[in-house]
Amino acid sequence: MLQRPRRRCEGTAMGAIALDLRPGLGIGPFSLGMPISEAFAQIEQQPSIYDVVHVKYHEEDPLKLDIVISFPDHGFHLRFDPWSQRLRLIEIFDVKRLQMRYSNSLIGGPSTLATFVAVYALFGPTFPGIYDRNRCIYTLFYPGLSFAFPIPSQYTDCCNDGEAELPLEFPDGTTPVTCRVSIYDSSSDKKVGVGSLMDKAIVPPLPSGSLYMEEVHVKLGEELHFTVGGQHIPFGASPQDVWTELGRPCGIHQKQVDQMVIHSASDPRPRSTLCADYFYNYFARGLDILFDGQTHKIKKFVLHTNYPGHADFNSYIKCNFVVHGSYLGESFQEENDSKQRITASTKWDQVKDILGDCGRAAIQTQGSTSNPFGSTFVYGYQNVAFEVMKNGYIATMTLFQS
Repeated sequence: MLQRPRRRCEGTAMGAIALDLRPGLGIGPFSLGMPISEAFAQIEQQPSIYDVVHVKYHEEDPLKLDIVISFPDHGFHLRFDPWSQRLRLIEIFDVKRLQMRYSNSLIGGPSTLATFVAVYALFGPTFPGIYDRNRCIYTLFYPGLSFAFPIPSQYTDCCNDGEAELPLEFPDGTTPVTCRVSIYDSSSDKKVGVGSLMDKAIVPPLPSGSLYMEEVHVKLGEELHFTVGGQHIPFGASPQDVWTELGRPCGIHQKQVDQMVIHSASDPRPRSTLCADYFYNYFARGLDILFDGQTHKIKKFVLHTNYPGHADFNSYIKCNFVVHGSYLGESFQEENDSKQRITASTKWDQVKDILGDCGRAAIQTQGSTSNPFGSTFVYGYQNVAFEVMKNGYIATMTLFQS
Protein backbone atom coordinates (compact mmCIF):
# COMPACT_ATOMS: atom_id res chain seq x y z
CA MET A 1 0.00 0.00 0.00
CA LEU A 2 1.38 3.38 -0.99
CA GLN A 3 0.71 6.39 1.22
CA ARG A 4 0.41 9.89 -0.16
CA PRO A 5 0.80 12.27 2.80
CA ARG A 6 -0.30 15.88 2.90
CA ARG A 7 1.59 18.40 4.99
CA ARG A 8 0.11 19.72 8.21
CA CYS A 9 -0.74 23.40 8.10
CA GLU A 10 1.37 25.26 10.62
CA GLY A 11 -0.49 26.75 13.53
CA THR A 12 -3.34 24.21 13.57
CA ALA A 13 -4.04 22.40 16.79
CA MET A 14 -4.59 18.71 17.29
CA GLY A 15 -7.60 17.57 19.25
CA ALA A 16 -10.82 15.62 19.04
CA ILE A 17 -13.42 16.96 16.65
CA ALA A 18 -17.16 16.26 16.86
CA LEU A 19 -18.93 14.94 13.75
CA ASP A 20 -22.58 14.09 13.27
CA LEU A 21 -23.08 10.32 13.12
CA ARG A 22 -25.69 9.16 10.59
CA PRO A 23 -26.08 5.37 10.78
CA GLY A 24 -26.29 3.84 7.32
CA LEU A 25 -25.59 7.21 5.72
CA GLY A 26 -22.27 8.70 6.82
CA ILE A 27 -20.46 10.90 9.30
CA GLY A 28 -19.89 14.65 9.22
CA PRO A 29 -19.54 15.85 5.62
CA PHE A 30 -18.78 12.35 4.31
CA SER A 31 -21.69 10.34 2.88
CA LEU A 32 -21.68 6.71 1.82
CA GLY A 33 -21.69 6.42 -1.97
CA MET A 34 -20.00 9.77 -2.56
CA PRO A 35 -17.28 9.84 -5.25
CA ILE A 36 -13.74 10.22 -4.02
CA SER A 37 -13.52 13.63 -5.72
CA GLU A 38 -16.35 14.93 -3.51
CA ALA A 39 -14.56 13.67 -0.42
CA PHE A 40 -11.41 15.54 -1.42
CA ALA A 41 -13.52 18.66 -2.07
CA GLN A 42 -14.86 18.48 1.50
CA ILE A 43 -11.33 18.06 2.84
CA GLU A 44 -10.06 21.06 0.89
CA GLN A 45 -12.91 23.23 2.19
CA GLN A 46 -11.82 22.64 5.80
CA PRO A 47 -8.01 22.54 5.77
CA SER A 48 -7.73 23.57 9.42
CA ILE A 49 -9.67 20.46 10.48
CA TYR A 50 -8.47 17.88 7.97
CA ASP A 51 -4.89 19.07 7.99
CA VAL A 52 -3.18 15.66 7.90
CA VAL A 53 -4.51 13.31 5.25
CA HIS A 54 -3.04 10.05 3.95
CA VAL A 55 -4.15 8.40 0.71
CA LYS A 56 -3.46 4.66 0.59
CA TYR A 57 -3.82 2.32 -2.36
CA HIS A 58 -2.29 -0.76 -3.93
CA GLU A 59 0.47 0.57 -6.14
CA GLU A 60 0.90 -2.49 -8.36
CA ASP A 61 -2.80 -3.26 -8.78
CA PRO A 62 -5.05 -0.28 -7.88
CA LEU A 63 -8.19 -2.40 -8.42
CA LYS A 64 -7.16 -5.05 -5.90
CA LEU A 65 -7.78 -3.15 -2.65
CA ASP A 66 -9.82 -0.18 -1.48
CA ILE A 67 -8.57 3.35 -1.99
CA VAL A 68 -8.35 4.68 1.56
CA ILE A 69 -8.39 8.29 2.75
CA SER A 70 -7.12 8.25 6.32
CA PHE A 71 -7.21 10.95 8.99
CA PRO A 72 -4.67 9.73 11.59
CA ASP A 73 -5.17 12.71 13.90
CA HIS A 74 -8.91 12.08 14.09
CA GLY A 75 -8.85 8.30 14.20
CA PHE A 76 -10.99 7.40 11.19
CA HIS A 77 -10.70 6.60 7.53
CA LEU A 78 -12.84 6.35 4.42
CA ARG A 79 -12.78 3.22 2.23
CA PHE A 80 -13.61 3.66 -1.44
CA ASP A 81 -14.47 0.85 -3.82
CA PRO A 82 -11.46 0.77 -6.19
CA TRP A 83 -13.52 0.28 -9.36
CA SER A 84 -16.30 2.84 -8.91
CA GLN A 85 -14.21 5.10 -6.61
CA ARG A 86 -17.29 5.61 -4.40
CA LEU A 87 -17.34 5.49 -0.59
CA ARG A 88 -18.43 2.06 0.67
CA LEU A 89 -17.32 2.05 4.31
CA ILE A 90 -16.38 4.49 7.08
CA GLU A 91 -14.23 3.08 9.88
CA ILE A 92 -13.46 4.81 13.18
CA PHE A 93 -10.39 2.96 14.37
CA ASP A 94 -9.49 5.17 17.35
CA VAL A 95 -12.69 6.19 19.11
CA LYS A 96 -10.79 8.28 21.66
CA ARG A 97 -9.72 10.68 18.90
CA LEU A 98 -13.18 11.34 17.45
CA GLN A 99 -16.38 12.48 19.13
CA MET A 100 -19.60 11.35 17.47
CA ARG A 101 -22.76 13.42 17.84
CA TYR A 102 -25.99 11.44 17.75
CA SER A 103 -29.47 12.53 18.86
CA ASN A 104 -28.06 15.59 20.67
CA SER A 105 -25.66 13.37 22.62
CA LEU A 106 -21.90 12.90 22.32
CA ILE A 107 -20.04 9.64 22.48
CA GLY A 108 -16.37 8.94 21.98
CA GLY A 109 -13.47 11.34 22.16
CA PRO A 110 -11.13 11.78 25.12
CA SER A 111 -13.88 12.85 27.54
CA THR A 112 -16.76 10.47 26.77
CA LEU A 113 -15.78 6.83 26.63
CA ALA A 114 -17.72 4.77 24.12
CA THR A 115 -18.37 1.89 26.51
CA PHE A 116 -20.75 -0.96 25.83
CA VAL A 117 -23.19 0.38 28.40
CA ALA A 118 -23.00 3.92 26.95
CA VAL A 119 -23.57 2.66 23.40
CA TYR A 120 -26.49 0.51 24.52
CA ALA A 121 -28.06 3.41 26.39
CA LEU A 122 -27.69 5.83 23.47
CA PHE A 123 -28.68 3.60 20.55
CA GLY A 124 -31.17 1.40 22.36
CA PRO A 125 -31.76 -2.34 22.63
CA THR A 126 -30.73 -4.61 19.79
CA PHE A 127 -30.27 -8.29 19.11
CA PRO A 128 -27.22 -10.00 20.63
CA GLY A 129 -24.11 -9.49 18.53
CA ILE A 130 -21.44 -11.81 17.19
CA TYR A 131 -18.39 -12.96 19.13
CA ASP A 132 -15.24 -13.72 17.13
CA ARG A 133 -13.30 -16.17 19.29
CA ASN A 134 -10.14 -15.91 17.19
CA ARG A 135 -9.96 -12.13 17.54
CA CYS A 136 -11.64 -11.95 20.97
CA ILE A 137 -13.93 -9.26 19.52
CA TYR A 138 -17.63 -8.88 20.26
CA THR A 139 -19.54 -6.87 17.63
CA LEU A 140 -22.88 -5.19 18.29
CA PHE A 141 -25.01 -4.35 15.23
CA TYR A 142 -27.55 -1.68 14.39
CA PRO A 143 -28.89 -0.88 10.89
CA GLY A 144 -25.93 0.56 8.98
CA LEU A 145 -23.78 0.74 12.11
CA SER A 146 -21.67 -1.61 14.21
CA PHE A 147 -19.53 -1.34 17.34
CA ALA A 148 -16.65 -3.74 18.05
CA PHE A 149 -15.54 -4.42 21.63
CA PRO A 150 -12.39 -6.27 22.72
CA ILE A 151 -13.08 -8.98 25.31
CA PRO A 152 -10.27 -9.77 27.76
CA SER A 153 -9.34 -13.45 27.78
CA GLN A 154 -10.45 -13.90 31.38
CA TYR A 155 -14.00 -12.83 30.46
CA THR A 156 -14.58 -14.78 27.25
CA ASP A 157 -17.03 -17.00 29.15
CA CYS A 158 -19.37 -14.02 29.23
CA CYS A 159 -19.98 -14.60 25.52
CA ASN A 160 -21.39 -18.13 25.68
CA ASP A 161 -22.13 -19.60 22.27
CA GLY A 162 -21.17 -16.33 20.63
CA GLU A 163 -23.85 -14.37 22.46
CA ALA A 164 -24.04 -12.40 25.69
CA GLU A 165 -26.54 -10.78 27.96
CA LEU A 166 -27.13 -7.16 27.03
CA PRO A 167 -25.88 -4.70 28.09
CA LEU A 168 -22.57 -6.51 28.50
CA GLU A 169 -20.84 -6.09 31.86
CA PHE A 170 -17.96 -8.10 33.31
CA PRO A 171 -18.08 -9.76 36.75
CA ASP A 172 -15.84 -7.04 38.19
CA GLY A 173 -18.41 -4.39 37.26
CA THR A 174 -16.52 -2.98 34.27
CA THR A 175 -17.78 -2.87 30.70
CA PRO A 176 -15.75 -3.09 27.45
CA VAL A 177 -14.86 0.05 25.48
CA THR A 178 -15.42 0.31 21.73
CA CYS A 179 -12.28 -0.30 19.67
CA ARG A 180 -13.84 0.22 16.22
CA VAL A 181 -17.01 1.69 14.72
CA SER A 182 -18.17 0.85 11.19
CA ILE A 183 -20.70 2.87 9.18
CA TYR A 184 -22.06 1.19 6.07
CA ASP A 185 -25.05 1.03 3.75
CA SER A 186 -27.88 -0.90 5.38
CA SER A 187 -29.96 -1.58 2.25
CA SER A 188 -28.37 -4.99 1.71
CA ASP A 189 -29.13 -6.06 5.31
CA LYS A 190 -25.55 -7.34 5.73
CA LYS A 191 -23.67 -7.22 9.01
CA VAL A 192 -20.37 -5.39 8.64
CA GLY A 193 -17.63 -5.38 11.24
CA VAL A 194 -13.96 -6.19 11.71
CA GLY A 195 -12.00 -8.83 9.81
CA SER A 196 -13.85 -10.66 7.03
CA LEU A 197 -17.07 -8.87 7.97
CA MET A 198 -15.52 -5.66 6.65
CA ASP A 199 -15.64 -7.01 3.08
CA LYS A 200 -19.43 -7.24 3.22
CA ALA A 201 -19.84 -3.47 3.00
CA ILE A 202 -21.06 -2.52 -0.46
CA VAL A 203 -21.49 0.79 -2.26
CA PRO A 204 -25.06 2.12 -2.11
CA PRO A 205 -26.90 1.91 -5.43
CA LEU A 206 -26.81 4.99 -7.63
CA PRO A 207 -30.07 6.89 -8.05
CA SER A 208 -31.99 6.25 -11.25
CA GLY A 209 -30.67 8.33 -14.14
CA SER A 210 -27.36 9.16 -12.44
CA LEU A 211 -24.61 10.07 -14.88
CA TYR A 212 -21.88 8.85 -12.54
CA MET A 213 -20.05 5.85 -14.04
CA GLU A 214 -22.16 6.24 -17.17
CA GLU A 215 -20.83 3.92 -19.87
CA VAL A 216 -19.29 5.86 -22.74
CA HIS A 217 -19.17 3.69 -25.85
CA VAL A 218 -16.31 4.53 -28.18
CA LYS A 219 -16.48 4.03 -31.92
CA LEU A 220 -12.89 4.52 -33.01
CA GLY A 221 -12.43 7.27 -35.57
CA GLU A 222 -16.12 8.17 -35.44
CA GLU A 223 -17.86 9.17 -32.18
CA LEU A 224 -18.61 8.82 -28.46
CA HIS A 225 -22.00 7.55 -27.30
CA PHE A 226 -23.17 8.33 -23.76
CA THR A 227 -25.49 5.50 -22.75
CA VAL A 228 -27.51 7.16 -19.95
CA GLY A 229 -28.14 10.51 -21.60
CA GLY A 230 -28.18 9.06 -25.11
CA GLN A 231 -25.89 11.72 -26.59
CA HIS A 232 -23.76 11.04 -29.66
CA ILE A 233 -20.70 13.30 -30.05
CA PRO A 234 -18.94 12.72 -33.40
CA PHE A 235 -15.59 13.95 -34.63
CA GLY A 236 -16.11 17.23 -36.46
CA ALA A 237 -18.83 18.45 -34.10
CA SER A 238 -18.79 22.15 -33.22
CA PRO A 239 -18.55 23.75 -29.76
CA GLN A 240 -22.24 24.64 -30.07
CA ASP A 241 -23.05 20.96 -30.70
CA VAL A 242 -21.11 19.93 -27.59
CA TRP A 243 -22.74 22.61 -25.40
CA THR A 244 -26.15 21.40 -26.58
CA GLU A 245 -25.41 17.74 -25.83
CA LEU A 246 -23.18 17.88 -22.73
CA GLY A 247 -23.85 21.33 -21.30
CA ARG A 248 -21.39 23.99 -20.24
CA PRO A 249 -17.80 22.68 -19.89
CA CYS A 250 -16.11 22.84 -16.50
CA GLY A 251 -13.16 24.64 -18.08
CA ILE A 252 -11.81 25.92 -21.38
CA HIS A 253 -8.12 26.35 -22.07
CA GLN A 254 -5.79 26.69 -25.03
CA LYS A 255 -3.66 23.72 -25.95
CA GLN A 256 -0.03 24.16 -25.13
CA VAL A 257 2.51 24.07 -27.94
CA ASP A 258 3.54 20.51 -28.69
CA GLN A 259 7.22 20.31 -27.82
CA MET A 260 7.57 17.25 -30.09
CA VAL A 261 6.82 19.34 -33.16
CA ILE A 262 9.78 21.00 -34.95
CA HIS A 263 8.55 24.40 -36.07
CA SER A 264 9.96 26.25 -39.03
CA ALA A 265 12.80 28.56 -38.09
CA SER A 266 11.55 31.07 -40.65
CA ASP A 267 8.10 31.32 -39.03
CA PRO A 268 8.02 34.85 -37.55
CA ARG A 269 5.16 34.10 -35.12
CA PRO A 270 6.06 33.62 -31.44
CA ARG A 271 6.12 30.00 -30.36
CA SER A 272 3.19 30.57 -27.99
CA THR A 273 0.91 31.52 -30.91
CA LEU A 274 1.69 28.57 -33.17
CA CYS A 275 -1.06 26.42 -31.65
CA ALA A 276 -4.55 27.90 -31.43
CA ASP A 277 -6.34 24.63 -30.66
CA TYR A 278 -8.36 24.64 -27.45
CA PHE A 279 -9.82 22.14 -24.97
CA TYR A 280 -13.23 21.83 -23.40
CA ASN A 281 -12.73 20.14 -20.01
CA TYR A 282 -15.56 18.05 -18.57
CA PHE A 283 -13.92 17.02 -15.29
CA ALA A 284 -17.13 15.47 -13.94
CA ARG A 285 -17.27 13.16 -16.98
CA GLY A 286 -13.54 12.33 -17.11
CA LEU A 287 -13.36 13.88 -20.57
CA ASP A 288 -11.41 16.49 -22.52
CA ILE A 289 -12.43 17.55 -26.03
CA LEU A 290 -9.90 19.23 -28.32
CA PHE A 291 -11.14 21.61 -31.01
CA ASP A 292 -9.19 22.74 -34.04
CA GLY A 293 -8.42 26.43 -33.59
CA GLN A 294 -9.08 27.24 -37.25
CA THR A 295 -12.14 25.12 -38.11
CA HIS A 296 -13.61 24.90 -34.58
CA LYS A 297 -14.36 21.23 -35.07
CA ILE A 298 -13.57 18.32 -32.72
CA LYS A 299 -10.23 16.71 -33.55
CA LYS A 300 -9.49 14.71 -30.36
CA PHE A 301 -11.12 13.19 -27.28
CA VAL A 302 -9.11 12.41 -24.14
CA LEU A 303 -10.69 9.95 -21.68
CA HIS A 304 -9.31 9.70 -18.12
CA THR A 305 -9.37 6.68 -15.78
CA ASN A 306 -8.41 8.64 -12.62
CA TYR A 307 -6.19 5.93 -11.14
CA PRO A 308 -4.21 6.80 -8.00
CA GLY A 309 -0.52 6.91 -8.77
CA HIS A 310 -0.99 9.20 -11.77
CA ALA A 311 -0.16 12.91 -11.74
CA ASP A 312 -3.76 13.84 -12.68
CA PHE A 313 -5.40 11.74 -9.94
CA ASN A 314 -8.47 13.52 -8.56
CA SER A 315 -8.44 16.11 -11.35
CA TYR A 316 -11.11 14.10 -13.19
CA ILE A 317 -13.88 11.70 -12.27
CA LYS A 318 -13.29 8.29 -13.82
CA CYS A 319 -14.58 7.90 -17.38
CA ASN A 320 -16.23 4.49 -17.70
CA PHE A 321 -15.42 3.98 -21.38
CA VAL A 322 -16.00 0.85 -23.45
CA VAL A 323 -14.45 0.07 -26.83
CA HIS A 324 -16.25 -2.97 -28.21
CA GLY A 325 -14.43 -5.61 -30.20
CA SER A 326 -16.61 -5.00 -33.24
CA TYR A 327 -14.89 -1.61 -33.61
CA LEU A 328 -11.40 -3.05 -33.27
CA GLY A 329 -11.19 -5.35 -36.26
CA GLU A 330 -13.06 -7.88 -38.34
CA SER A 331 -12.12 -10.80 -36.09
CA PHE A 332 -13.82 -9.27 -33.02
CA GLN A 333 -17.58 -9.34 -33.52
CA GLU A 334 -19.02 -10.38 -30.16
CA GLU A 335 -19.71 -7.13 -28.31
CA ASN A 336 -20.70 -8.90 -25.08
CA ASP A 337 -17.43 -10.81 -24.85
CA SER A 338 -15.44 -9.05 -22.13
CA LYS A 339 -12.22 -10.45 -23.59
CA GLN A 340 -12.84 -8.59 -26.82
CA ARG A 341 -13.35 -5.09 -25.54
CA ILE A 342 -11.22 -2.40 -23.93
CA THR A 343 -12.42 -0.63 -20.79
CA ALA A 344 -10.93 1.56 -18.07
CA SER A 345 -10.05 -1.67 -16.21
CA THR A 346 -8.22 -3.33 -19.11
CA LYS A 347 -4.49 -3.73 -18.57
CA TRP A 348 -1.94 -3.02 -21.27
CA ASP A 349 -1.12 -6.68 -21.92
CA GLN A 350 -4.79 -7.31 -22.70
CA VAL A 351 -4.88 -4.33 -25.04
CA LYS A 352 -1.94 -5.77 -26.96
CA ASP A 353 -3.73 -9.12 -27.20
CA ILE A 354 -6.68 -7.36 -28.83
CA LEU A 355 -4.90 -4.83 -31.04
CA GLY A 356 -1.69 -6.73 -31.64
CA ASP A 357 1.80 -5.86 -30.48
CA CYS A 358 2.26 -3.17 -33.10
CA GLY A 359 2.42 -0.22 -30.71
CA ARG A 360 5.72 1.11 -29.51
CA ALA A 361 6.38 3.67 -26.80
CA ALA A 362 6.29 6.96 -28.68
CA ILE A 363 6.71 9.27 -25.71
CA GLN A 364 8.09 8.73 -22.25
CA THR A 365 6.87 11.39 -19.83
CA GLN A 366 9.45 11.79 -17.11
CA GLY A 367 8.66 12.20 -13.45
CA SER A 368 9.49 15.52 -11.81
CA THR A 369 9.13 17.30 -8.50
CA SER A 370 5.51 18.05 -9.45
CA ASN A 371 4.95 14.43 -10.52
CA PRO A 372 6.41 12.10 -7.90
CA PHE A 373 4.79 9.03 -9.44
CA GLY A 374 7.33 8.48 -12.19
CA SER A 375 7.11 7.94 -15.92
CA THR A 376 4.19 6.92 -18.09
CA PHE A 377 4.40 5.61 -21.64
CA VAL A 378 2.32 6.49 -24.69
CA TYR A 379 1.59 3.87 -27.36
CA GLY A 380 -0.08 4.82 -30.62
CA TYR A 381 -2.34 2.81 -32.91
CA GLN A 382 -4.60 3.92 -35.70
CA ASN A 383 -7.19 6.35 -34.29
CA VAL A 384 -6.14 5.84 -30.66
CA ALA A 385 -3.23 6.40 -28.28
CA PHE A 386 -2.89 4.91 -24.80
CA GLU A 387 -1.00 6.49 -21.91
CA VAL A 388 0.07 3.56 -19.75
CA MET A 389 1.24 3.66 -16.14
CA LYS A 390 4.14 1.59 -14.82
CA ASN A 391 1.71 -0.93 -13.34
CA GLY A 392 0.21 -1.61 -16.77
CA TYR A 393 -3.08 0.24 -16.29
CA ILE A 394 -4.35 2.84 -18.76
CA ALA A 395 -4.16 6.41 -17.46
CA THR A 396 -5.69 8.12 -20.51
CA MET A 397 -7.02 7.09 -23.88
CA THR A 398 -6.75 9.70 -26.65
CA LEU A 399 -9.00 9.31 -29.70
CA PHE A 400 -8.37 11.00 -33.05
CA GLN A 401 -9.06 10.55 -36.74
CA SER A 402 -6.39 9.32 -39.08
